[in-house]
Amino acid sequence: MPIMRSLLIYSLLMTTVVVASNFLVQYPLHITLAGINLADLLTFGAFTYPIAFLITDLTNRQFGPKLARRVVFVGFIAGVLLSILLASPRIAAASGSAFLVGQLLDISVFNKLRRESWWKAPLMGSLIGSALDTVIFFSMSFAPLFGFLGVNDDFAIGTAPLFGVLAMEAPRWISWAVADFSVKMLIGIVMLVPYGALMTVVRPMPAAERAV
Repeated sequence: MPIMRSLLIYSLLMTTVVVASNFLVQYPLHITLAGINLADLLTFGAFTYPIAFLITDLTNRQFGPKLARRVVFVGFIAGVLLSILLASPRIAAASGSAFLVGQLLDISVFNKLRRESWWKAPLMGSLIGSALDTVIFFSMSFAPLFGFLGVNDDFAIGTAPLFGVLAMEAPRWISWAVADFSVKMLIGIVMLVPYGALMTVVRPMPAAERAV
């Protein structure tokens, strides 16, 4: 498959995931499980966003960090522009900042570990990138400190039991952030399945492993 065609496909997939996640993060998961209201813990965006790390890692594996960064920048620009139409400007700004920093960190970690066991690079890259991504996104989206970026939904800035089960109350966005990262860790592990399955299809190009 020609390089430009592959990069176009990766870029389109990345843009789709980012825009969908920015839209879905505005919708809490209104499901009660074992007496816990998951709306206090999760949004639907938590289940789609980790796919972005899979796309980045596959691009990095096949073409190296330089072209992987290009895909990230395409996803960043297109994602922010389209998200302004589908989400609030504050969500778009927070998502763009978190996405860019988290994905670039993922690329850097992946590249350092790419010659070790096949699962280490994608797993550690996505987990470390997700941690920073989560902190940046939820802080910018919902913390009062960033109120200058726009007005929040009252539901987002209310309080809720931390983890949904503890007596300690915390701003709802903090509960979302903790639960969101937990889901990202879980899905990061699950994403090893498609990554491993695609390893024989998405083979590194000769220059990929020499790239820095």
